[in-house]
Amino acid sequence: MPHYLPDDQVAAYRRDGYLSPLPAFSPSEAKMFLAGLETLEDEDGGTLSHAHNQKPHILHPWLAELVRRPEILDPVESILGPDILLWGAGFFAKNPGDGKIVSWHQDSTYWGLSEPEIVTAWIAFTPSTPESGCMRVIAGTHTVDQVPHRDTHAANNLLSRGQEIAVEVEEDKAVDLVLTPGQMSLHHVRLFHGSGQNQAPHRRVGFALRYIPTRIRQTAGHRDSATLVRGVDVFNNFVHEPRPAQDNDPACVEFHAEMVGRTNNILYRGAAQRPDAKPAM
Repeated sequence: MPHYLPDDQVAAYRRDGYLSPLPAFSPSEAKMFLAGLETLEDEDGGTLSHAHNQKPHILHPWLAELVRRPEILDPVESILGPDILLWGAGFFAKNPGDGKIVSWHQDSTYWGLSEPEIVTAWIAFTPSTPESGCMRVIAGTHTVDQVPHRDTHAANNLLSRGQEIAVEVEEDKAVDLVLTPGQMSLHHVRLFHGSGQNQAPHRRVGFALRYIPTRIRQTAGHRDSATLVRGVDVFNNFVHEPRPAQDNDPACVEFHAEMVGRTNNILYRGAAQRPDAKPAM
């Protein structure tokens, strides 16, 4: 059964810069996927390593399948068109009382991509509520051009450089994107968004998938990679990522290490620090 967006939802996305909530998979699948993530965390000593939390779909078949699910791609296609690349993916996890936040920011700040027609699908593995520190957005701010950001490199900030918007944010207009396990939100790369601390008794875990039309290119001076998840790529602006046949397939591990290095060179160009323990998205 197709999951394409009706015209009114596409219009709402283009007006507001986000759409939420949408179904991605069932609560029972969300529980299974959370268990899969926690296995990866255990293998990394309790927390996903910085490298392991970038493009993990290159390393693990269950994630490679997840990022290609039609329940996710059909709504994305409704916005971006039929030819789609997955440029990035990573988990955003907050444990109860750990103090982690995501400061107000625009995703596009350090990505180096040639145009802002980019959609993030943020998928909840656990309940994402105001108490647990759900994403908050300022509707309509995606129509603003790229605004200045400052790097904080704050230890409690889940962003790569602890980047935060350096202009006034009208927080009284913020909308909470409440999601149950298996639901997702879609948001535009320029939308002002952030999230607070987790004060719930459970984890808040989301998987952020960054989808782009194939015409987009990397402008930061490094050869970049992406996964073709739907349609055809006649532009070949990115190195196509392999699909793993098994966990930690040696060829995929080698490819992943090289591309994570290139991604870090893009995301941290000009930065005073290159943190090792944060998702670089």
